[in-house]
Amino acid sequence: MRKYAYIRVSTKEQNVDRQILALEPYHILEKNIYCDYQSGKDFERPEYQKLLRKLKEGDLLIVKSIDRLGRNYNDILSQWQYITKEIKADIMVLDMELLDTRQKTGNLTGTLIADLVLQIFAYVAQMEREFICQRQAEGIAAARRKGKKLGRPEKEMPDEFSKICRRCKQGELSTRQTAELLGVSHSTFYRKYRKMLGGSVSNSRHFGTSE
Repeated sequence: MRKYAYIRVSTKEQNVDRQILALEPYHILEKNIYCDYQSGKDFERPEYQKLLRKLKEGDLLIVKSIDRLGRNYNDILSQWQYITKEIKADIMVLDMELLDTRQKTGNLTGTLIADLVLQIFAYVAQMEREFICQRQAEGIAAARRKGKKLGRPEKEMPDEFSKICRRCKQGELSTRQTAELLGVSHSTFYRKYRKMLGGSVSNSRHFGTSE
């Protein structure tokens, strides 16, 4: 039996140390630990897909909690069935003793309880994701109501912006040459230039080939 582990956090800024620490007692080879820095909304994650290709009958997959596996109710149940029924590998969820397929219940009641626990935890994982998305949407809406700008801040133009723009307007420089002088992208310069001139820039004149 080979032992594998799967670790997941939503972003690269998040820490995986807690999950790694929980795995230490199981002495899993480092090459058999797969980690994704990605949302749990679905299972299209590169490391998870690599793990699936490695798993064979009789292997054991260990995860810290069911929400590390994913946060989509139907997908969690589907993946659980695929791993345990089709691949015929076992899964152990460290945070919930009942979610350990190595424990053969041997009776219908035990199987029913294990299935119910899996469904409840899968449901909770998806609900948590939906709450997170809802809080994010509410936060964005509140910021907009307060007039806060969202997204990346606008790039500041250098002090000589107006002076160099006059040269562009007089035909001494093309828009691309001007953008290079200012150290910004062509699209950023053109957007700022149009704004400065009140949106009256002619594409045919200023996007010409005088470069």
